[in-house]
Amino acid sequence: MSAIPLESAVETAQGRAAATSGAPADGAAGLPGTAHAAPLAPRARLLPALAAVYRAQLSRARVSRIPLLFVATFQSVGIMILMRGVVDGGSEARAVVAGSSVLVVAFVALNLLAQYFGRLRADGGLDHYATLPVPPASVVLGTAAAYASFTVPGTAVTAVFGCVLFGLPMGHLWILAAVVPLAGAALSGLGAALGLLAPRQELATLFGQLGMSAALLLGVLPAGRMPGPIAYARDLLPSTYGVEAFAHSFDAHPDWGLVGLDLGVCAAVGVVSLAAAAWAYRRAAVR
Repeated sequence: MSAIPLESAVETAQGRAAATSGAPADGAAGLPGTAHAAPLAPRARLLPALAAVYRAQLSRARVSRIPLLFVATFQSVGIMILMRGVVDGGSEARAVVAGSSVLVVAFVALNLLAQYFGRLRADGGLDHYATLPVPPASVVLGTAAAYASFTVPGTAVTAVFGCVLFGLPMGHLWILAAVVPLAGAALSGLGAALGLLAPRQELATLFGQLGMSAALLLGVLPAGRMPGPIAYARDLLPSTYGVEAFAHSFDAHPDWGLVGLDLGVCAAVGVVSLAAAAWAYRRAAVR
C-alpha cells in the first residue's frame, strides 16, 4: 500500500490538533534563546485520524479495487441467474436476491480485507502504522469503512438486477442505506480480525475465502431448504441479519419492527467485531 497519502493526511490531522492546543505542529523548539523546548504536538484524535485513514484507503481503492468489485458484482449476478432456474418466486426469491446483494459486501469487506491485513502484517506494513501518531482503532475503523463504502455500487446494481429478474418490488430498496454499512461493519471487523490473527499470510487468505464461502452458502440459499444444524450455523453468521432485514423489506406490508430488530443485531455484531479487530491490531502491532 502507499503510505505517502496516509502519512500526509495524518500529519494534517495532527497539525490541526496542535493548532487547537496552541502547540507547534512539528514539535520544534520555541524562540531562540529560550531554555526549554516547546512541547510536542498532541497525538491525533480518533475522529480526525479515522478520517485521514478513510480518505487514504478510499483513494487507493479507486484504482486497485475496481476490477475486484466488478468480479464481486458479476459473481452475485451469476448466482441469481443460476438460482432463477430453481426458484420461481415468493420468500425463496426474496432470500436469493437479498443474499446475493449482501454477498457483494462479504466478498469485499470480509474476503479482501482479511487478505489485506494478512499481507500488511506479513510485509511489515503494521510497523509503519505503529510509528504514526494515530490511535490503533482509527486504522482498523478507517480501513474497514473504506472497504465497506466501496461495496455500495455493486450492492445496488445486484439488488436492482435481482428485483427485475424475479419480479420483486423496488419501493423499499432504500433499506440498503442501512443494510450495507451495518453488514459491512460486521463483516469488515470479522475480516480484519481474521487477517490480523492469522499467523501466516496464506492462512489469512484461506480464512477470508472460507468466510466468503459461508456467506455464499448460508446467505444465498433459502433458509427453509437447509437442514437443522446448518440453519443454526446460519444464525451465527454476521451477514445473516442484514440479509433477513433486506428480505423482509420485499413483503407487501413489511414488518418494520422485525426489520429494525435484525438491523439492531447486525449493528451489535458490528461493534463487537470491530472492537475485536482493534484488539487484534494492537496485538499484532506490538509483536
